[in-house]
Amino acid sequence: MADSPTPVLDKVTTPADMKDFSIDQLTALAGDLRRETIDAVSRTGGHLGAGLGVVELTVAIHHVFDTPRDRLIWDVGHQAYPHKILTGRRDRIRTLRQGGGLSGFTRRSESEYDPFGAAHSSTSISAGLGMAVARDLQGGDNNVIAVIGDGSMSAGMAYEAMNNAGSMDSRLIVILNDNDMSIAPPTGAMSNYLSRLIASKSYRGLREAMKQMASRFPKPLENAARRAEEYARGMVTGGTLFEEMGFLYIGPVDGHDISHLVPILKSLRDRPEAGPVLLHVVTEKGRGHPFSKDSPEKYHAVQKFDLVTGAQVKAKANAPSYTNVFAQALIQEAEADERIVAITAAMPGGTGLDKFAERFPDRSFDVGIAEQHAVTFAAGLATEGMKPFAAIYSTFLQRGYDQVVHDVAIQRLPVRFAIDRAGLVGADGATHAGSFDVAYLGCLPDFVLMAAADEAELVHMVATAAAIDDRPSAVRYPRGEGTGVELPARGQPLEIGKGRVMREGTAVAILSYGARLQECLAAAEELAGYGLSATVADARFAKPLDTGLVERLARGHEVLITIEEGSVGGFGSFVLQHLATSGMLDAGLRVRPMVLPDRFIDHDSPEKQYAEAGLNADGIVRTALAALGRSASEAPARA
Repeated sequence: MADSPTPVLDKVTTPADMKDFSIDQLTALAGDLRRETIDAVSRTGGHLGAGLGVVELTVAIHHVFDTPRDRLIWDVGHQAYPHKILTGRRDRIRTLRQGGGLSGFTRRSESEYDPFGAAHSSTSISAGLGMAVARDLQGGDNNVIAVIGDGSMSAGMAYEAMNNAGSMDSRLIVILNDNDMSIAPPTGAMSNYLSRLIASKSYRGLREAMKQMASRFPKPLENAARRAEEYARGMVTGGTLFEEMGFLYIGPVDGHDISHLVPILKSLRDRPEAGPVLLHVVTEKGRGHPFSKDSPEKYHAVQKFDLVTGAQVKAKANAPSYTNVFAQALIQEAEADERIVAITAAMPGGTGLDKFAERFPDRSFDVGIAEQHAVTFAAGLATEGMKPFAAIYSTFLQRGYDQVVHDVAIQRLPVRFAIDRAGLVGADGATHAGSFDVAYLGCLPDFVLMAAADEAELVHMVATAAAIDDRPSAVRYPRGEGTGVELPARGQPLEIGKGRVMREGTAVAILSYGARLQECLAAAEELAGYGLSATVADARFAKPLDTGLVERLARGHEVLITIEEGSVGGFGSFVLQHLATSGMLDAGLRVRPMVLPDRFIDHDSPEKQYAEAGLNADGIVRTALAALGRSASEAPARA
């Protein structure tokens, strides 16, 4: 528990314990909950700002609605730490994002209070509508509430869902958490009053009476009256867009004033009318924590930090991060070529493109949470001779896959994909792991696929991608620090489709694709202790494959092991395909492709994740020995 007293929160184990609380008690509970959240995140790290912004909203929702019978869906889920504390998980809140602990996002298997798992944005309205329709088909009467942030509303999926919901009669409550003031001006007493008025029975009755009166007019006059009422309200409240999509719009309302939130939510809970409603609440991201307020982007997601000073507790970096290396390499290329432009989908800091934007503000584009648009936008730029680099996490690029196929690959447009967070990512777990990009891009014709073994290779691969002007390309690289190798003064384009041999041996060949190269070299050292000489090679390219290198390794060794930080169907599959079609497997060669296991790996430290996957030096050694019919117990005495 928090070091400071939390007397009201101590009385709450589940939302049922707060049903009879007064407004004053709920307000005190919110204060306790905020302190508990800050204390927990200071010890574990995690997403801080978003959760602090919805503390009062979380308290009000759980007070008014009958969760978990009433379904509460948090979009993305990174703001759900207060929700977890109130729903029976307070005793585990300091295990957030730790191995065997609570997920940093909502998760169905974790609690009945999490009806829908999330971690990617803009899914809540679609999921909520599905739940509402299922309820209606089964004759239920529970409420469905989807809470979505203004950032998530930049994604097309949210509007697709709203367009669908607005054409149906299913009761659905969408709460728009506007924490960036991107839609509404600051709220005050008047807007709070108007919101309560619009949600009230008296207003709804008056509105219904006006509709009935209008229906008695000739059709043109009826339509005109209906439009006049909608636009008059929209001018006051800013909800015309949502009204046009078929939603009853209420707001904006102060999301930190429980005395306003509770009566509005009760009105929506008891609302007899069919159809969807959108409640627009304005909140302050990071509210109640001075360091978060001073630097909201920095405190969106944090390492452990000191409660007094706000200083984040970080291990001293031994090498620059891959993300920073990419950013600097791209800036270097852009200095020399004014056609280079950079695109990110709402992740400028995460991809390093914030640094690019500082240097080239007119050549940097943050398109919001809109990966589909980002890909086709890049394709459009490429048609006009620009050199677009689309920097998108591997897990998020999945959301724009059809555009990669249809708008980029089929047209053979030279869009360059910088795929950050390739491989396992530690505390963010399976939802953010870059497990599938080699497989889902590798099946596309004429795609150049590269993977950086270290940060120096990444610099050269950025230069290589910049030089490719006749087809699409991608370079993947992991999260976190590099290996500490010396960086080149300037990247040099690599020969397309050519790998490199790092160490020569005779018995075992280890062919690495990506950032497991250092583990492969360590495995070779271990194998020497078993009297086995190992060759280690860095493939550099999955497509086009260095078939000459593959054949050389196959002919000269008893065992060929491929290593990659991706799923089955990727680099190892390309190697096997070539060996099979060239007849080399018929010669008795033992090939062992090592990939991520066929399951989702939970959040933990990256070291433990890779050990679980078998993609560390020990796992490689075990695989080599097993392929030769040997075991670790047979190791000769070491000098």
